[in-house]
This record gives sequence, structure tokens and C-alpha cells, in this order.
Amino acid sequence: MISAVVVWCEELNVGNSQVIGIDLGGTAIKLGRFREDGTCSQSLTVATPQPATPEAVFLVMVDAIAQIDPDNETIAIGVGTPGPADAQGRIAQIAINLPQWENVPLADWLEAKTNKPTVIENDANCAGIAEAWLGAGRHYQNFIMLTLGTGVGGAIFLGGKLFVGHRGAAGELGLITLQPDGPMCKSGNPGSLEQYTSIKAIRRLTGKEPAELGMLAQAGDIEALQFWQEYGQNLGIGLTSLIYVLTPQAIVLGGGVSASHEFFLPTLKAEIEKRVMSTSRAGLQILPAELGNSAGMVGAARLAWEKFGNW
Repeated sequence: MISAVVVWCEELNVGNSQVIGIDLGGTAIKLGRFREDGTCSQSLTVATPQPATPEAVFLVMVDAIAQIDPDNETIAIGVGTPGPADAQGRIAQIAINLPQWENVPLADWLEAKTNKPTVIENDANCAGIAEAWLGAGRHYQNFIMLTLGTGVGGAIFLGGKLFVGHRGAAGELGLITLQPDGPMCKSGNPGSLEQYTSIKAIRRLTGKEPAELGMLAQAGDIEALQFWQEYGQNLGIGLTSLIYVLTPQAIVLGGGVSASHEFFLPTLKAEIEKRVMSTSRAGLQILPAELGNSAGMVGAARLAWEKFGNW
């Protein structure tokens, strides 16, 4: 049996239908059982196998699903994967930070093993869906979300609907160009925004973890404060392009790095005010996400409810 951390969110009421939401990350796989109103009855976190090949991840997922649903009571599964899914929510097209992930029919695999209808979606899109449903995006019809984590993901909401493009791969906001001659990105785009604002980038640039830099900044460390100021500038420059294209009502910042937002939001906002015409940023709100590390699995569960709730 794989090691796991189990959290009971509240007393389980098996009389209510529930779905499973899964957030696949590079170091951890988070699962939760959710009712239609978003209430979590149980959650579970297991380690992502290393190397995180599709077959290895699939076996761990199946075992974790059996742990969180031992009596086979849930009606459907939603999965967020770290890369674009096809427009039908069946195939994980690629995951640039996981090995050998290319056109993986993950929904088919899970349905065959669990006998539950399954839908998959990009993990940042799932986080955005969760924030649009229950979090910081719920008051806005037009907003974008960035997930500042191991990589940098994105989600775009236009007219209250998630925009994924004609093949399901739109919204890779972390892969836009920031510095044309910058560090190589696994996407093939050197100097992408991800190469300056992700957790991996912070480690490369400072040799420290974001949480450590946050604590140092809280204690008044000059070098840490200066780093966060530069971080905010870089993020603001990247967001400038997105604002000019989309003119969102709000930008929601999630992922682990966003925990230190108090130290980089001032320079981020100053950079946007300097670079973006007032007509393109009028009323723009820049907000920290509200659902924390649970956003991915909450959004995956929401997808499952939307697609299969009336079956």
C-alpha cells in the first residue's frame, strides 16, 4: 500500500452523490470526494511516483481512488493534469515537467479500471474553474488566473466560460516570452515567463525555496525583499502583454509562490501602471487566490459534476 495523508473534511453522508476530483502534480497527487455544492467529504494526498511516467502515475491513482472510495460509491472522476488536454477531455496531450507524457489516454485508462466516467483537463484550468466557482474569481465574468508553482500555468475566462481554444490547449500563460535570450524552457520557448516566476526559477536564481524567501522578507532581510521586488517587476512585465490582449476584470494569482504576494504585488502593480494604458486596465483587480492547494481537485470535481452529474 502506498503511503498517504488522509484528511477528513467533515462527517461523510453516503446518502449524497459524490464525485472524485484529482489534482496530478509533480510531487504529489491530491484527491477529494465532493458533493455537488463543492463540499468536500474526504481528501487524500499521495506521493507522485518518481519517475512520474504515465503507467506509474496511473497505478498510483488507481490505488488512491480505491483508498478514498473503498465502497465504490462515487459516480464520476475529474482529473487535472500538468499540461493541455484535448478538447474532449480524454487525452493528456503533453506534460512538459513529467517524463514520457504525450497523448496519454488517461480518461480511457481510468474508466476501464474504475468503471466510472472520467474527464480530464489542464490543472491550471481546473484551479481557475474552482476559483470561478467558489473563490476569488466568482464575482467576475472575464478574468485570468496564473498558478505560480513548480511551473507557471494559466486559465482564461471570457464571458463566464473557460476558454481553451479549438483544440483544448489555449491558456498556457506561463509560456509567453519574457526575455527572448533567457534560459531554455522545456516548452521550447527560451526566456518564457515560467523561467523567471516559477518555483524552479526561484531555486535557480536564489538557491532558496519561495517559503524561505518569504520568511526572510517578513523578517526584513534586504536581499529577500529586493528579490521579491524584482520578481514583481518580471511578473508585471509578463502580465502586461496579457492585459493588452484580454483586458480582464481581474487577475487571480495562485500556486505556492502566491503565498508571498504581499512582497511582490506593489512592484507588480507599479509595473502594470507604467506599461499599460489606462483604457486597458481600468478597474483591473489583482487578487490572491482563495482556495489554496485544494483548488486543482475542487475544479476537477466541478468538471465531473458538469459533465456527468445528470447521467
